[in-house]
Amino acid sequence: MTSSSMNMGRIVFYEDRNFQGRSYECSSDCADMSSYLSRCHSCRVERGCFMVYDRTNFMGNQFFLRRGEYSDYMSMMGMNDCIRSCRMIPMHRGSYRMRIYERENFGGQMSELMDDCDNIMDRHRMSNCMSCQVMDGHWLMYEQPHFRGRMMYMRPGEYRSFMNMGMGSMRVMSMRRIMDSYH
Repeated sequence: MTSSSMNMGRIVFYEDRNFQGRSYECSSDCADMSSYLSRCHSCRVERGCFMVYDRTNFMGNQFFLRRGEYSDYMSMMGMNDCIRSCRMIPMHRGSYRMRIYERENFGGQMSELMDDCDNIMDRHRMSNCMSCQVMDGHWLMYEQPHFRGRMMYMRPGEYRSFMNMGMGSMRVMSMRRIMDSYH
């Protein structure tokens, strides 16, 4: 195995629960899995971390998967539908830095984060977070305090409106750095 392949993630999707049926192996982003599998109800993350989505083009409900086996993800994660797309989360070594804003388009109160925040209300006196700028690292944003509820994956970039990202009325109340992606 080359050093470059060791740094890549690898996930195997299966059409049926308990790793049954046809399979599709992936080590990069896949916007639409329908050309490879008619459905996907279980998966095995062999290396790295991935976000899986219940709609094509990285839309809909998102779930973070690290190395492990997910024999029936629907019952484990409460997804109403099956996995339709996935995004590999690249390994990040270095610092983490993000600015969160109370309102869309970087408006209202701003706070800068360099580590996990389990409750933006308690820690930053913010009632909501509706936009952000991720300068360093990869982050998960959660709709409830203490890293619970629906989540959104944020990679470096500017996010002017969470409402325009297909998450509807999701409120962001906590955020966590994605660390140690590759074991």
